[in-house]
Amino acid sequence: MILFPPAKVNLGLNVLHKRDDGYHEIKSCMAEIPLHDVLEILPSDTFRFQQTGLTVDGDLESNLCVKAYRLIEDRYDVGSVYMHLRKMIPMGAGLGGGSADATYALLGLNELFQLNLDDSTLESLAAELGSDCAFFVKGGVQMSEGRGEVLSPMDVDLKGYYMKLIYPSLHIGTGEAYGNVHFETDDSGYDTLLQNDFSGLVNSFEQHAFSKFSELREIKQSLLDEGAFYAAMSGSGSSVFGLFKERPKDSGEVNVWVMGL
Repeated sequence: MILFPPAKVNLGLNVLHKRDDGYHEIKSCMAEIPLHDVLEILPSDTFRFQQTGLTVDGDLESNLCVKAYRLIEDRYDVGSVYMHLRKMIPMGAGLGGGSADATYALLGLNELFQLNLDDSTLESLAAELGSDCAFFVKGGVQMSEGRGEVLSPMDVDLKGYYMKLIYPSLHIGTGEAYGNVHFETDDSGYDTLLQNDFSGLVNSFEQHAFSKFSELREIKQSLLDEGAFYAAMSGSGSSVFGLFKERPKDSGEVNVWVMGL
């Protein structure tokens, strides 16, 4: 089977406080977007994993697709598989590509071996692999709370809008991002988002990221100058996106995507 794990963006991302367990309490509206990796899963005599496309750092067992297989192998009676991941979504971009790959590996294994796991079980398994992995079981647009694994439907319709997404190839480590995060406790922007008002949304990670990399602030402003009614950094960075009512110009540059939603 061939699956297409999607990227996501954050429509607002409030880091509320640091929890006693070391994680951070967040609140964010996460939205699936039409930018994909490609994941092939086939039955095999022995487990094999191949990765092409963009280079993913780390050894075999640290890859999230492999971790997903090991998790299913440990819990259920499954055979070996061959996995081929064609990596297209950039890493360290705040787009959730690795999390999507892991979750789609779970979805594919569930189908291939007819495990009949329901969405709730799959979300619990996905949450063991990463904080925002559970989102990708259902995708769409969802409110994400807790450390990212507490999900609820969000009635926000992005159909008819366009997105321009820019990845400037700047790396912001997760540890650094959370170590310098600006806590944002006012989460009222999500209430007005339900009325299609994006003006109250904030991203707690922008303050540090923009102070370290002025290019990110300039990209956001350029999107607004181009006509975006909303622009923000996604996740902890470093990709920045703008939402438009009319299709923006596609420059054809590398790491710049224009897409209809």
